[in-house]
Amino acid sequence: MPVNNKTANSKMPDCEQLRLDKQLCFPLYVCSKEVIRRYKPFLDEIGLTYTQYLVMLVLWEAGDHTVKELGTRLYLDSGTLTPLLKKMEQTGLVNRERDEMDIRSVIVSLTVKGRKLRERAAEIPAKIGTCVGITEQEARELYRLLYRVMDSLQ
Repeated sequence: MPVNNKTANSKMPDCEQLRLDKQLCFPLYVCSKEVIRRYKPFLDEIGLTYTQYLVMLVLWEAGDHTVKELGTRLYLDSGTLTPLLKKMEQTGLVNRERDEMDIRSVIVSLTVKGRKLRERAAEIPAKIGTCVGITEQEARELYRLLYRVMDSLQ
């Protein structure tokens, strides 16, 4: 039976809970996508993807981690993390070595090149801060709320 375009395109009766502007996921999705897009030119300058940048942030902050620890900290599964780390190793940013105490674990550590990259990356947060359009106080409140949501989803 042919579809009547007039009927197919007509507005459906209102269902308040299904309005796009009532979905928490939508502004989170758009903001995440757009903020990551703003990072791209700055990360391109230092040769990192956004996900590689996240790995580097963890390693710069806290030193060596197992792949499992990185996955937990970054909410990434090993299927995503392993090829990412392999590429980072090929570009000379990290080393991956089996843990001598537990050969099932792989320890990821920064190379000299990876440590030096920190200096170039140090300016990125300030550059991103100018792209977002909120005050420092609003940013602190947003962090607080987002981390609260993250904790509640665990």
